[in-house]
Amino acid sequence: MKIKEEKYYNVFQTMAYIVVTLVTLACLFPFLLIISASFTDNESIIRDGYHLIPAKFSFEGYRMVFKFPEEVLQAYWVTTSTTVIGTLLGLFFITMAGYVLQRKDFKYRNRFSFYIYFTTLFGGGLIPWYIMLTKYFKLMDTYAILVLPGLMSPFLIILMKNFIRSAVPDEIIESAKIDGANDFTIYYRIVLQLSLPGIATVGLFLALHYWNDWFTSSLFINDRSMYQLQYYLYNIINTIAFITNMGAGTGISLGEDIPTESTKMAMALIVTGPIVLLYPFIQRYFVKGLTIGAVKG
Repeated sequence: MKIKEEKYYNVFQTMAYIVVTLVTLACLFPFLLIISASFTDNESIIRDGYHLIPAKFSFEGYRMVFKFPEEVLQAYWVTTSTTVIGTLLGLFFITMAGYVLQRKDFKYRNRFSFYIYFTTLFGGGLIPWYIMLTKYFKLMDTYAILVLPGLMSPFLIILMKNFIRSAVPDEIIESAKIDGANDFTIYYRIVLQLSLPGIATVGLFLALHYWNDWFTSSLFINDRSMYQLQYYLYNIINTIAFITNMGAGTGISLGEDIPTESTKMAMALIVTGPIVLLYPFIQRYFVKGLTIGAVKG
C-alpha cells in the first residue's frame, strides 16, 4: 500500500513539474519575443514577422531610442528618483497608518478605516482632482506632483493593517510597553522588524506604480526635462506613428527609414528591464506578504 501511494505521489509530482514548466515557458515566451524583436531589423519584422532568433540582427531600434541620449538619461533619472523617493515615503506613511489602525487602544480606528475604505468606492473625479492640485496646491510642473498623488493607497493601507495584525501579536506590544518602550520605539524596533514581508509587498506595489506612471506627466508636466521615462517613450511612439501615418496619407515615404517595430520592442525592453531585475530579490517576501496580509480582515 505504501509503495502504491509513493508511486501516485511521484506521478503527481512529475505532472506538477511539467505543468509549472509549461506555464513558465508560456510566460517567458512573449518576453523572449520582445528581446529578439528589439535586436531584429525592422524590415525583417515587417516582412517575416517575429521570431525567437533574429532573422537579421540589427541595433537600429536602440539607435532610434538613444538618438538623444541626454533626454533618455534625464527621463531615466526622473523616473528612478521619483520611484525611490515615492516608495520610501509611501512605505513610511502606509506602515504608520497600518500600525495605528490595527491598534485596539485607538478609539477611532474603525471610523478612520471606514473613511479610507469609502474612498475606494466613491471619488471626486478627474476634473476636481486636477483643479485641486494645480489651482490650489500650485503643483504644476513640479517634482512634487510626480510623487505626492501616489504616496497613499487605500488598498495598500488595508493590506498593511491586516498584515501587521497577523504578524505582530498584541502580547509583544504590551510587553514592550511594560518595559518602558514608547510608540515610536515599538513601531521602529518591533513592528517594522516583524513586518518585512508586508513591507516588501507594499514596496513592490508602490515601485511598480511609480515606475510605470505616465499619466501624471501627461496631465501636470509641460517641461520636457521633467518627463518620466514612460511618458517620454510614449511621445516617441506617437511621433513615429504620426510621421508614418502622415507619409501614408500624402503618398510621401516620410517614415521609410524609421524602424517603427524594432523601436517599440526596444522601448518595451528598456522600460521593463530594471523592474524585472528587481522582482527576484523580493519575490519570497512578496508571496508571503500577500498571503499573510489577506488571511485576516
